[in-house]
Amino acid sequence: MAPRVLISDKLSDAAVQIFKDRGIDVDFQPDLGKDKDRLLSVIDQYDGLAIRSATKVTEKIIAAASRLKVIGRAGIGVDNVDITKATARGIIVMNTPFGNAITTAEHAIAMMFSLARQIPAADASTQAGKWEKSGFMGVEITSKTLGLIGCGNIGSIVADRAIGLRMKVVAFDPFLTPERASILGVEKVELDELLRRADFITLHTPLTDKTRNIIDAAAIAKMKTGAYLINCARGGLADEQAVRDALDSGKLAGAGFDVFVEEPAKENVLFGARNFVSTPHLGASTSEAQENVALQVAEQMCDYLLHGAVSNALNMPSISADEAPKLTPFVRLAEQLGLFAGQLTESGIKTIRLEYAGAVADLNTRALTSAALTGVLTPLLQTVNMVSAPVVARERGIEVEETRREQKGAFETYIRLTLVTETQERSVAGTVFEDGKPRIIQVKGINMEAELGPYMLYITNEDKPGFIGRLGMELGDSGINIATFNLGRTAPGKDAICLVEVDGEVPQEVLNRLSAVSHVKQVKKLRF
Repeated sequence: MAPRVLISDKLSDAAVQIFKDRGIDVDFQPDLGKDKDRLLSVIDQYDGLAIRSATKVTEKIIAAASRLKVIGRAGIGVDNVDITKATARGIIVMNTPFGNAITTAEHAIAMMFSLARQIPAADASTQAGKWEKSGFMGVEITSKTLGLIGCGNIGSIVADRAIGLRMKVVAFDPFLTPERASILGVEKVELDELLRRADFITLHTPLTDKTRNIIDAAAIAKMKTGAYLINCARGGLADEQAVRDALDSGKLAGAGFDVFVEEPAKENVLFGARNFVSTPHLGASTSEAQENVALQVAEQMCDYLLHGAVSNALNMPSISADEAPKLTPFVRLAEQLGLFAGQLTESGIKTIRLEYAGAVADLNTRALTSAALTGVLTPLLQTVNMVSAPVVARERGIEVEETRREQKGAFETYIRLTLVTETQERSVAGTVFEDGKPRIIQVKGINMEAELGPYMLYITNEDKPGFIGRLGMELGDSGINIATFNLGRTAPGKDAICLVEVDGEVPQEVLNRLSAVSHVKQVKKLRF
């Protein structure tokens, strides 16, 4: 029997035809995704579900999808899919991460021109029968400085277009290497310098804990008076109230937003502000982009349903059926090593070194390296996966080195990951025990044995008597239960590391108290 796919959002006729031409039984119902109850009643009849943003694939939908093997999202954002529940049910979630890049970049450029020449307001005035030439004095783009916060796939396209407009481009991106910046023709700077120098600032970064409200009142205060702000990336990157206050005071000469904290944005504090231009999340809304992602997701889903090939999966590594039993635990180890190092890295990454020793060196290290890169890049980029991670690393000029060697040391096989940044090298090593669970065996040259849980604390300290008791007391007094406690040190009384697994999220005020404990050098919370 041919696999059966439901398309519950609007996809092009050409995309539907791809399914048909490749022998897939396709059911095209472009308005079904808006009817939750109807979708729930029929989802158990399909092996694949192709969607855009209108269909909400909730836990309830997934629980009813007894046959479903793959969800394909035509586009990059998967906020409308419960990936955790899909993974638990063995359902692959795919997206198309690169199909919208040019369109979104062009929208940011369009916003910049609209603000510089006050085009929306001038159009409304003119069509109202007025002729207010003196009321719409604009500014030239030429020779102005554009500040990019985020210089990945989309940001680099914006940089290229802006340079073509004879603009000076500066960029803040922790993953952008000086070599890559030179190739792009941009100047890499720290965030405060970008805020101080830029005439126009445009955001091109995912929404993470580190980037949420990256443009707040304090950041705006550091900007030039009369600067312009553009956000076509994610709602929540800018504090909307702070932007409104800056527009009202004249600190900002204008702002253009395509995305908002709450969407659809029927009401917003920014609406009605002077020289504020808004669009309803149109970054990917061109016929070319919509066609590209529709065709791409159709091809990807067909490849998987007919041949088992996996592309752009957010929750499954690219591993063949024969390799899976041996490789899967090491894929998890490689990703955890990457997550560990990535969460501790603040400056730009120049090189990622991976050493495979013993039996793991004979496995598919390409998949392992992709998993490690995914872990390293995830803390800042969020949507990166095993397929896109090598591309993203290459775009940012990050050099990736692999070394295979025979068994060396106390463990029969291990993976060592080293990050080389502009200021330091950081290494972490791990192995897989007989129970199939990954373990950390060394951090910064300090030996230890630690299993990583969902909530971890990484603490560097001086090895002094009483430290462990004081640390445990601080956590206990804060109502935080310790699940595991792992220690390592260079020598008695010297540098030491604690890896502490706790039972839940540790509030910032507790981290602040732990940082104040005697002999503590650094405290970081990690998530796995």
